[in-house]
Order: sequence, then structure tokens, then C-alpha cells
Amino acid sequence: AAGVDINPSVQHILNCQGGGTCYGGSVTGPYQWLYQLGTSTGMGISYETSMPYMACSSDSTEGFCSAADWTCTPFNTARTCSTFTAYGGDCVEITPYPNIMISDYGSISGQTAMQKEIYARGPISCGIDAEPILNYTTGIASDSGSSVDHVVSVVGWGEEAGAQYWIVRNSWGEYWGEMGYVRVAFGALYLENQCAWATVDSFTAPENGNQVHCYEGGENCLLSVQDA
Repeated sequence: AAGVDINPSVQHILNCQGGGTCYGGSVTGPYQWLYQLGTSTGMGISYETSMPYMACSSDSTEGFCSAADWTCTPFNTARTCSTFTAYGGDCVEITPYPNIMISDYGSISGQTAMQKEIYARGPISCGIDAEPILNYTTGIASDSGSSVDHVVSVVGWGEEAGAQYWIVRNSWGEYWGEMGYVRVAFGALYLENQCAWATVDSFTAPENGNQVHCYEGGENCLLSVQDA
């Protein structure tokens, strides 16, 4: 499909949205937060390259996760680290940062509404019962499910041997499932119960003439520099 390939930062949402974990939250919560962020600050969600996903949760007790800082600060919104020690080797915030804003969002549910939205405007977010697919490798997941405890992106649908399924992009990495994806049978895993959509308002790109050019070490895009 034609269009610009942009990856928004999941970690920015986790650091700043405060709308839920695997023990509670909502599918529309991140969109509500992003919409309000744009209207109040004129900035949206940062790009993945400036705030990579850290794959930590409140259950993570080993490695760097337990000691990491997840507070919502400029440093935990978008940052860069100087590659060369001759220039300090420091990690600093980037302000302003490449970002995406949305103009509208809403909720949908059910097979027909989901297909119409995906066909018209692209992937949607949906709640899913993730327990039955923790050890998924390939094929069509068809468990009925018991409750929603995770959120995924539904990017399309297909059919195999008469069985219809959703094409689902997960957040667990390419090592899992079918290169990070799972096929979910229609009506399975509570996938059709809680879904959300959003429309893109603006995004940072050279063709839009709105890129702020930061140095490799970010020293010209420090918050203190912008406020000076």
C-alpha cells in the first residue's frame, strides 16, 4: 500500500499515558491521551527511534527493568545518546522531537465494523485474551478466550481452508509467532469486543517541511536551548 511508514513510540505511551497495564486499562486510553497531548502542547507521540520499546512491565524484576526510570519527563519522551566520547558521550532529551498527532478517535466492535474501518483507514487497536497465545508459534489461534488482558493491532483478515481469520500484529517481537504476527480466528480470543481507531492529523517528515534538524548528540535540541 502507498503511504509513509512511520513507527510511533510505544515506550512514550507507557512512560506518559498512565492509562493501564496488563492489570487494567482501556483500548481507547492511549488515543485519548494522544489527542489531549496534541491539543494542549501542539506535539504528539514521538517516533520509535527516539524512544525505543524497552519490553518491561510492572512484573519485571530482573536486569535493567527493575532499576529503570519510567517517569514522564522530556528525557523519557524522546532522547539521543552521543556515539563519540570526544563529544561527551551523554544521553540527552530532544525537544522538539519528530512526532505524530491525531485529529479524531473512537471505539468500534464486531466483525463488520472492524472490516469496514480497516479497509477504509487501516489498522485498528483491539483488546485480546493473550494467555492462550503466549506459546503460539504458527497457524490460526481459535481459543474462545475468557477476558481481555492485552492490546494488539489488527491489520487485515484472510481465509485458509475455509477458516476466516484476523491478521494481528503483536508487540512481543519478531522472535514470537509468525515474525511477530498471529492469525486469530473470527470470533476468537475476545478480539472483536473492544477496538479503537484514530485518524492521523500531522506527522514530522521532510516532505511536510516540519523537521527540526538536531545534531547527532542532540546538543542543539536540548530543552534548555529551546527555552533560552
